[in-house]
Amino acid sequence: MTNIPETGRTPRVQIRLVVIQILVLSLLGTLGGRLWYLQIREGAEYQKEASGNHVQQVVQPAVRGDILDARGVPLADNETRLVVSASRTDLTRQKDGGKAVLTKLAGVLGMSPAEVMQKVRLCDAKTPRPCWNGSPYQPIPITDEATPKQALQIRERSEDFPGITAEPEAVRRYPSPGKSNTAQVLGYLSPVTDEEIQKAKDTDSPYLRSDMVGRSGLERTYDKVLRGKAGVTRYEVDNLGRVIGKAESEAAEPGANLVTSIDSRVQRVAEYELDKAMKAARQQYDKITGTNYKADSGAVVVMEAKTGRIVAMASAPTYDPNAWVGGISAKDYQALTGKDSDYPLLNRAIQGQAAPGSTFKVISTAAAVEAGYPFDGRYPCTSSYSVGSQVFKNFEGENFGPISLGRALEVSCDTVFYYLADKEWKKDGGSNPKGRPKDYFYKAAHQFGLGKETGVDLPNEVTGRVPDRRWKQAYWEANKDAWCKTGKKDGSYVEKIAYENCLEGNKMREGDSINYSIGQGDTLVTPIQEAVIYGAVANGGTMYQPTIGKAVISPDGKTVREIKPKKRGKLPVSQATLKGMDDAFAGVMTRGTAAWKFGGWPQDKIPLHGKTGTAEVYGKQTTSWLATYSEDYTVIMTIAQAGTGSGASGEAVRNIYSALYGVRGDGSIDDRKALLPEPQKGLPKVRTDGTIAAPKITGDPAKDTETAQKDNPTNGDDQLPAGTTPSPTTGNRDTRRRRGHRARGSRRRSA
Repeated sequence: MTNIPETGRTPRVQIRLVVIQILVLSLLGTLGGRLWYLQIREGAEYQKEASGNHVQQVVQPAVRGDILDARGVPLADNETRLVVSASRTDLTRQKDGGKAVLTKLAGVLGMSPAEVMQKVRLCDAKTPRPCWNGSPYQPIPITDEATPKQALQIRERSEDFPGITAEPEAVRRYPSPGKSNTAQVLGYLSPVTDEEIQKAKDTDSPYLRSDMVGRSGLERTYDKVLRGKAGVTRYEVDNLGRVIGKAESEAAEPGANLVTSIDSRVQRVAEYELDKAMKAARQQYDKITGTNYKADSGAVVVMEAKTGRIVAMASAPTYDPNAWVGGISAKDYQALTGKDSDYPLLNRAIQGQAAPGSTFKVISTAAAVEAGYPFDGRYPCTSSYSVGSQVFKNFEGENFGPISLGRALEVSCDTVFYYLADKEWKKDGGSNPKGRPKDYFYKAAHQFGLGKETGVDLPNEVTGRVPDRRWKQAYWEANKDAWCKTGKKDGSYVEKIAYENCLEGNKMREGDSINYSIGQGDTLVTPIQEAVIYGAVANGGTMYQPTIGKAVISPDGKTVREIKPKKRGKLPVSQATLKGMDDAFAGVMTRGTAAWKFGGWPQDKIPLHGKTGTAEVYGKQTTSWLATYSEDYTVIMTIAQAGTGSGASGEAVRNIYSALYGVRGDGSIDDRKALLPEPQKGLPKVRTDGTIAAPKITGDPAKDTETAQKDNPTNGDDQLPAGTTPSPTTGNRDTRRRRGHRARGSRRRSA
């Protein structure tokens, strides 16, 4: 037998064994390193994710707080409705993206398939409304008006409707008590967006994907307190989705209630009178344009003169805020935002800008006195005022001869203010002033609060415009190139204006100052700014920041946070000048430009004061302004393209005061018919169970007033909710004022 030597094979075997050992050790090292990375370095993160995979959360939406009027009547509350919703997550998992299910659902709900599919598509820059602008991961409501029969069909045949739910939910409601709409003041809700969720995640009020948020009006301003806090329950589930335990639970916290200074009865009157006045104006013939007045938009503000609290705020055209509940339809969205809609979503009380016309003369009068012209001096009220070849006419060519500034306010004499503004323009150096011009007329406008927001607690307020020298320069720099390109020396009227502006549009020209003195030209104001100004004249000179929110009350009524009136400053006018203006504004109503609309008013018992305004707008019909006040309230009305101030607005404003004070057509006073003979001082009572002690609204002003006096008296501190301390706005009534005819003789002012 031959022996085979092992010396030849041993090294090869050893090498192989070494290689194998190295490979095994390398693999073990790699696995060990990976294991260390997963379990040690990234272990906590993966443990968190793994835990999250086995926890599901169920969100219980918080009940949104009510918005109440001053007496506790709900302007916005909640009701339970059957809501049909769709899950985009479940629909996208289906072969056809859920089209078949949505088509079948449309048949059950009595809707078109296209309408249902529009509801669930996501909003982006290219997608027209309606669409879903909320999170794609939360249920998307299709309708909140499902009948029990429809909901039962969906729930009993769930296999035919995968991704579709039909559940009772609390839905926002705008009940319009007594037919008071209040749409632009209240605003509306829509789903929270992913961007908003990210932006608010580190704040003290983060959003959940199920949240609805305020988009305009009070719903937006007070969204944080109204929204409450949604409840979240987290369940532990296995890999099959079966619940194996409860991880934790946070109860939902309902939102607080917002009490406003709005009186729904006065709001209804304001809306009705504005609408009626606009309809009446459309029946009147405009001699200038040769057509009837269009009266296409308008606004009313009723404000407490001594606090700045808003009692009523109406804007026309208006809309039904319930259109947004449950998602707005394509038809409704087009009606609210289309070119032919006249944009009813705008709150023209705070967003409508227009030349103020002669209501601006309250500022021009103050400026003239500050510039050294005595209030009781004599100034020429001629039929016209000429500057070179240009003639500035008085309204209807009236000539009253030499008159005082007070009389000029009563009869609204334009030429007096032309004369004074022109003299000051010349004193300031004309178009090329040397040094710093005094600019009394422009300075006064800023001191009266124009050109900036009033600070009213509503979003998107506009500033108006004071066309002073700084504005003129900025406007010229922004538009010079366009003016120079289109302007022609011998062209049309517009081309001539462009030509002149190209050459010297940055200069304060003589005609600019003359027009400005009577609220014409480039001056723009809002009704809320006018309310602040005339409210200050009424109360002795204090400008208040207008407010609608009056108090925030917890759901159980135990915690009350009053929103107190805030002063903005004082009018730049002496008490003597204020007294002169006050007397002149009373004369406007008795012997001046508004007298023909206020004849027979009980002026000795309820003195009214006011100023009319008729603003000319190039290319449009005149804008009607009527600014008025009593001892308690300021009422401002404006209607675009409606004619004169008193002609279009006089009767409506008078009817609002008649409703407030119970004045009959013959001038007598019936206190039983008075809706609000003095401002509401107390707050409605919220009971511990969340219900509200509010009067029942019948639509009959007399019955509503009597019910309010019985159910919700405000003449004592014992009527305040728990936690409220007496304050100037919640104390006893002024003992000088009693039921029956009120003695309102001479006005007293505080220095």
